Amino acid sequence: MLIGEVARRAGVSARMLRHYDSLGLVRPTGRSDAGYREYSSEDIRRIFHIESLRSLGLSLREVRRAFDDPDFTPSELVDDLIRQTRERIAAETELLTRLRRIGAAEPAGWEDVLQIVALLQALGSKSAGKRQRAALSSVEEVPVPVEALVEAALSETDPNVAGALRWALAQSGDDALALLAEGLGSPVAEVRKRAVQSIAEIPDGEATALLRDALTSPDIVVRRYAALALGARGVADAVPTLIDMVVEGTNDVDAADALNALASPPALADQIATRLVDRLAHGAVESSARRRLTQALADIPGTTASRALADLSHDEDRAVALTAAYILGIRDAR
Repeated sequence: MLIGEVARRAGVSARMLRHYDSLGLVRPTGRSDAGYREYSSEDIRRIFHIESLRSLGLSLREVRRAFDDPDFTPSELVDDLIRQTRERIAAETELLTRLRRIGAAEPAGWEDVLQIVALLQALGSKSAGKRQRAALSSVEEVPVPVEALVEAALSETDPNVAGALRWALAQSGDDALALLAEGLGSPVAEVRKRAVQSIAEIPDGEATALLRDALTSPDIVVRRYAALALGARGVADAVPTLIDMVVEGTNDVDAADALNALASPPALADQIATRLVDRLAHGAVESSARRRLTQALADIPGTTASRALADLSHDEDRAVALTAAYILGIRDAR
């Protein structure tokens, strides 16, 4: 079969077949009477093998090695191709993400594009100072797409940078909430924690609804951060979790402050005091936890809390009794 027909059937240009010949990959086994290259069935089979290997991403050099090296192991080469392909996909995905973010910022001109690119690069910098400056300037200068800020906030480990990113997200309003809600469902505990911290700094509205939902999260850390934020917003649903925090001694001072903030309405103050007393009466509560519960009663106004403290001033646990008596003295002095 002459070169033109082979090229047509194999889908390979005559020029490429001549290149294969020059490299020694496929040399036609014969010549016609007129001196033209003639390919045998075995030659054509080899061409198809070459094209199959090239379709996997092999270079001609690697194809030749596959044919000529008796010790060649296909599995190693395939593993290398998988690694290279993954790296290429990751690079292309990163480029696509950056382009989408630039487009989302709706730049007015090339100067805006350059500023956005610079801020995106700074957010990914190894320097914490650069990341922090980028977070702060993302609000004052050309806006960085919210998606980029959320991604940075959910991965940031430096506390100062994280604070700047949460502030920047709070300025964006509700735009970040859908992405942060996804963060609450992350399989990574630290990501879930950063997500709820970020939501807690976004003003009332949809953020409050998300925090209410977070109270039922299977992640106890998420529940605690949500409860503290909701307590500051006057949401009574946070009370059970806040009392649990007092009992467990985890951020118990902050939890007691949140309970105090919630206790402004008399009816709710009595409910909180009753819940605290109920936990005090629970036999399984340790002595240290009972002291914390007694201390939490100190800032709860109303007669229910006062009566409970009066009873506790005669408690069998001397530390609890002394704490209650001291608190009563301060309340009476007021």
